[in-house]
Amino acid sequence: MVTQTKGRKVQLSATVNPELKALAEKIAKENNTTLSGMVSKFLEEIARKRTIEIMEEGYRVMAKEHKQFAKLSAKAASEVVPPWE
Repeated sequence: MVTQTKGRKVQLSATVNPELKALAEKIAKENNTTLSGMVSKFLEEIARKRTIEIMEEGYRVMAKEHKQFAKLSAKAASEVVPPWE
């Protein structure tokens, strides 16, 4: 999981082809931000989506475990608790 540390920044260097750089600069200008700001927002969005995907997978696993536990619990309870009349 990625956490934000406000105020603290580090420099990042990347090498891309000229066309991609031109596109990135155009998008940054359209969004009234810098190239650096655009890259930061892009990476933050990827990190957010990744966190959501990890959480969703965790919930799916938990749901399977809870379903198995419910089946086992219901079977054990039916052996101890008398039927409802």
